[in-house]
Amino acid sequence: MSGRMAGKSVAKAVGQYQYPWQEKLAKYKDELSKGVWGYWVLGAWKPLGMSARHRARLRKEVVVAGQDWPYGPARKEMRTKQKGHKCNRISAEKRAKTAELMQKMPEMLADYRKRKWERKMKAEEDAARKSLQE
Repeated sequence: MSGRMAGKSVAKAVGQYQYPWQEKLAKYKDELSKGVWGYWVLGAWKPLGMSARHRARLRKEVVVAGQDWPYGPARKEMRTKQKGHKCNRISAEKRAKTAELMQKMPEMLADYRKRKWERKMKAEEDAARKSLQE
């Protein structure tokens, strides 16, 4: 019976114990601010003074306590490139552009016919001038 009671008291003591993460954070502040894995000093790579395991444990204690961890690595930008086949991605854009061009088609045909007629008239004028010069 005493073993059961001792187990409860130990569990209660562990539950009440809070990790002194503020003290550890203050102690390793300089070391943590140097980088995530290490830093360069006079052209040589110097690893951090604390191990990655201890650093991870300290980070976990801070996060579990509900605080912000300021010493994490910088996040990369999100990928903007989409996955999938290019033909599947751009087919909708192509259809939209085709519908837009079909709306403009009568104007485009009128412009084309006008340019063709002007080119024909210019060719006839050049031919008439040439025949007069000869």
